[in-house]
Amino acid sequence: MKNQTDNDWWKDIFDDIYLLTDARSVCNEELTRLEVDFLQTLDMDTSSPILDMCGGQGRHSLELSRRGFAKVTVLDYSKYLIGLGGKKAKREGLNTVFVQGDARNSGLPGQSFQFCLIMASSFGYFMNEEENKKILVEASRLLMYRGTLLLDLPDRDYVLQNFKPFSTHEVDEDITVSRERELGDDIIYSRERVISAQKGCLRDSTYCTRLYTPEKILDLLYSVGFSSITCRKGFMSRVAEGDYGCMTNRMIVIAKKDKKHSL
Repeated sequence: MKNQTDNDWWKDIFDDIYLLTDARSVCNEELTRLEVDFLQTLDMDTSSPILDMCGGQGRHSLELSRRGFAKVTVLDYSKYLIGLGGKKAKREGLNTVFVQGDARNSGLPGQSFQFCLIMASSFGYFMNEEENKKILVEASRLLMYRGTLLLDLPDRDYVLQNFKPFSTHEVDEDITVSRERELGDDIIYSRERVISAQKGCLRDSTYCTRLYTPEKILDLLYSVGFSSITCRKGFMSRVAEGDYGCMTNRMIVIAKKDKKHSL
């Protein structure tokens, strides 16, 4: 399966079908509100400029905007998700800004944000670790001095202890999602098949997610100039609810941009 996974798999997979396959997490309004409740414990002022990096359709950013945060920007590569979020913001009269772009080289002006959020296991999509590192370098460039980066990652220990080579769940009466998984070098390679009883195969694709120990992600963050790094396991644990893949049990990592090593 590793040989079947294109390193650019993420360019095409985040579309309308993705919102079906991952609806249990990325379209769960109650979960989103709970996650934003946690974000508000980070002492974010409603006037703080916030970047939701790899933010998809902006579910966290839209909720922050609903709560009075005035300067929230979503960056994502998916033109479909960015368009969807922008339309929703317009319908609700929210001032959330949506930008389509690559998180490794966003084109946004440097030192523009007090907070940079990478939520919902949206970090670690590259097999080549240097490409993942570029996202952290870009986050550092975009953050103000002593700005805060928050990473929401799969809990590696939990994933490995509960690794399942195969899983399936029903989206509705028509659509079933099945996933085959292989594990190698702290990367999970997955083949996802989405089958409609009425229309047949809607998707058959492969993708990967890198797993990090607290020690490894700390080393990576230190290497690009972050400091005051803390890790918290058990973030939004959904163990009691069932198998949600890498979203079942997660780890939060919070770091500050160190001016002495800003990039």
